[in-house]
Amino acid sequence: MNKETVSSGRTLAHQRQAIILKHVREKGVVSIAEMARLFQVSRETIRRDLKVLADGDALNLVHGGAARFEDEEPALSFRQGENAAGKAAIGTFAASLVSDGMVVLLDSGTTALAVANGLKERRSLTVFTPSLTIAQLLCRQPEIRVHMPGGEIDPREEAIGGIDALRGISALRVDMAFIGAGSLTTDGAVTDFTRLGAETRSAMIDMAQKAYFILDSSKFGRLTPMRIRDAERAAGVIVDRKPDAQTLRALKEQGLDLIVA
Repeated sequence: MNKETVSSGRTLAHQRQAIILKHVREKGVVSIAEMARLFQVSRETIRRDLKVLADGDALNLVHGGAARFEDEEPALSFRQGENAAGKAAIGTFAASLVSDGMVVLLDSGTTALAVANGLKERRSLTVFTPSLTIAQLLCRQPEIRVHMPGGEIDPREEAIGGIDALRGISALRVDMAFIGAGSLTTDGAVTDFTRLGAETRSAMIDMAQKAYFILDSSKFGRLTPMRIRDAERAAGVIVDRKPDAQTLRALKEQGLDLIVA
């Protein structure tokens, strides 16, 4: 189908759906807003198209759009070189919020590791983390005590996860938590790859006096399936650069402060 036909807004449903599916296969994700602009139709029309495709197991419905059936985050080793400067900036700023003597919860992931690097000189610090890498780094610091939840080790994330880890985190009381996520969507939602991951991060928010999401710009606009419950209760979202205007407006409407490191 040529570009003129697509932009005319007169495409038949099955034609739109074929083009949508092609975009999903090529790009990995599409948003409802993007497809509505492409076909010059309403968002509700695109939602119906996506539901038809999802019912036929052609794609996966996610918050704000659709994605290929890829529910796993890339392995930790793969992510370590992605936007390293941005993650380092987030880590330095986040660490500056932590005072000596605090109890801190650090999520797993490469941005959380950047925060851990900024905490190495703190005194009388207690750190809870599911991350093997972070635990190994900080346990070598004489002024930092490190605790890990029980559970099964995820070799891709190099961290402890599962129901036992969720239960362990739910029993904590911490001064400050720094939490990762799969995505910051264009409508201001903070989402994750799996239901268990989303519930675990919701528990981190609940257990902290102050919780911050730490999301580098590679997470902007991604579409991951599971909304993190009570994300709006976090104190803010620490990023390495501003997202687009639509995301900024959506965050403001939810009362989430955006902090650019």
